[in-house]
Amino acid sequence: MKEQPPTGDAEGFGALGLQPSLVAAVTALGYEEPTPIQREAIPLLLEGRDLVGQAGTGTGKTAAFTLPILDRLARAGSTKTRAARALVLVPTRELAMQVAEATHKYARGSRLTVVPLYGGAPMDQQIRALSRGADIIVATPGRALDHLRRRTLDLGALEVLVLDEADEMLDMGFAEDIDAIVAATPRTRQTALFAATLAPRIAAIAGRHLRNPARVTIAREKLSTGKLPRVRQVAYLVARPHKNAALGRVLDFEGPKSAIVFCRTRIEVDELTEILRAHGYGAQALHGGMVQKQRDRVMQLFRSEKAEILVATDVAARGLDIRHVSHVINYDVPTSPEVYVHRIGRTGRIGGEGVAITLAGPREHRFLRSVEGLTRQKIEILNLPSVDDLRARRLEATREAVRAQLEAGGFEQLRGVVESLVQDFDALDVAAAAIHLVHEASEKGLPQEAIPARAASEAPVEGRQRTFGPRPSGGPRRGQSGPPRPRY
Repeated sequence: MKEQPPTGDAEGFGALGLQPSLVAAVTALGYEEPTPIQREAIPLLLEGRDLVGQAGTGTGKTAAFTLPILDRLARAGSTKTRAARALVLVPTRELAMQVAEATHKYARGSRLTVVPLYGGAPMDQQIRALSRGADIIVATPGRALDHLRRRTLDLGALEVLVLDEADEMLDMGFAEDIDAIVAATPRTRQTALFAATLAPRIAAIAGRHLRNPARVTIAREKLSTGKLPRVRQVAYLVARPHKNAALGRVLDFEGPKSAIVFCRTRIEVDELTEILRAHGYGAQALHGGMVQKQRDRVMQLFRSEKAEILVATDVAARGLDIRHVSHVINYDVPTSPEVYVHRIGRTGRIGGEGVAITLAGPREHRFLRSVEGLTRQKIEILNLPSVDDLRARRLEATREAVRAQLEAGGFEQLRGVVESLVQDFDALDVAAAAIHLVHEASEKGLPQEAIPARAASEAPVEGRQRTFGPRPSGGPRRGQSGPPRPRY
């Protein structure tokens, strides 16, 4: 998944001791503030300490260890050796690709090179990349060990070793592989280990491979039952390339009266807002890069229900007290279960009904289980609404619109048209034909794009798909009257 690095402001990321070039790099990516694991771990790693960190998926730990690595290697300058200077071991190929991608982004502007090594990719291609020289290797244990045995990977000059998601690597049976890899590294290296839980087996591996490590534990906030929101919580497992299309599908199916969509970065907020506007939604952006006058204007539009969707970062949304929000949508999984609870607490106010929807990557299923453990509430894992689901929802919306019109009356002038038609056709057929015309108009623009259901086997790709496809015109949104109206 896409981890959240810290912001570049002086009170946040700028105070952690990293080089200005790295501060500028993460600021340019649009991140607003460091997460707890980043605040705690980065200064310790910059001091050269070994570290054991307890932090789960989505807490920002990728940046917590990647940025200190980049800082250390950049300060040391280039070396004549082609041997790797930093190695990050991760349990799966998907995570290897994601960590390598994030490291590459943070390293822009430097001459540091990053090479991912994982199974399922051509060995000869990886060998060529290693022969050209790589400062940072991100690898799965099995493939790293393969390269060591082939002598295509040299760890003799390694300065930093990171064991990421160590508990998951042990669950997958990589304990012996890890020991063999560590044995090929210098004893002078700095080592960091991250795991979701600090079970005895994690303590054992830390005892074997780390020297007097500092310990960082991101404690969970205890929540009383009264603080838990009363909302329906659902999640859709969506591979990252399909997230935009999935969001469009969910919005059209739910038809929220008033929704907050949470993203992690300012850049994502701005881009997603533009996409939503282009497809007919009344969306407004809210993030920390906006001046107060802009923020006030956006909030006024949202509070007065002149904007149906607010796309926001967690930082910008702090302290919002808007009582009419029907839906909270996590476009990006939050950095911790506690942040999740704070987000969804913005719907279902004053005894009203609310809906919380999360678009989770295949590897983020574990995060959802952590949320359930904290809240003691069930999150439904559903398949995305299909085109047939949208069609059925719109037919129901048409029926409700016709019922509302019948109850309201006021169509005496049209009776003459109906009376002339029933002279030649059955009255039920006339009514059915009229409803068919209305419903057919509402179906224009139904999406044709197929979105894989629970695409757990799909590997992330560079960049995001930036189009929804045609936005289906739907039935009346909650709070609207009249038949379904096409958006274009």
